[in-house]
Amino acid sequence: MASFRTVGRMFCSVAQTGAISGSVSRWEKLKNSKAGVWCRSLLSDYREACREMVVGAWERPLKTSVYATLLGGAWIFFQTKPDRSLFEAALLECSNQLCLLSPWIRNATSDGHVQSLMRLRNEGRLCCASLGLLCVIYRADFNPETTLYEAWCSNLSAPWRELPQRMLDIGFIGRWWILESKMKNYDVNEEEFKFLPAHMQSTSSPSVPEVEKNESLHKASWLPLTMEKEETNAV
Repeated sequence: MASFRTVGRMFCSVAQTGAISGSVSRWEKLKNSKAGVWCRSLLSDYREACREMVVGAWERPLKTSVYATLLGGAWIFFQTKPDRSLFEAALLECSNQLCLLSPWIRNATSDGHVQSLMRLRNEGRLCCASLGLLCVIYRADFNPETTLYEAWCSNLSAPWRELPQRMLDIGFIGRWWILESKMKNYDVNEEEFKFLPAHMQSTSSPSVPEVEKNESLHKASWLPLTMEKEETNAV
């Protein structure tokens, strides 16, 4: 029985040694294969590129700061770029603001611009194009869902060089610049003041002495009235 145990232990040790040698040989074969050599060379190139980048940043900090600022700014602009849904939300908000005002006090420029955009939106002719760091809203000739031949024929489609004439708004840094500029003073109807004299059509900010004078008069209006003796006797 002891001899059988000794032979079994010998066979187990030989099998374990063969397994270890087989695994090492397979790993060595994998390292020396074409894929292994390619991966090692790729990692070496990346390691060398990272080392050169760190050394270059240490030697030229100003240039590195400029590049980092440009890359960070481009990333922020890309993340804050609005899309079509945000434009429609802003357009509906502007339309609601104008609807709360009487037609007599609405700004004609703001009202006309918003009404034209709403008409294009209802017709399905508002399109959005992403240009990397910004978005452009432009008008199309037809609704994309229409089945007319003129809408699907590539030879009849509008060329890209006409995009500046069709552009309606620019989305950048989370804002729609043309829509915001058109909505400036949307509650001031300039037509009401065109018949006034020239000196009354334009207003200027009051100076500091005028503001102080108005404040003093306003505070004096809170004080109780005082009557002099002559006025008291007359009464």
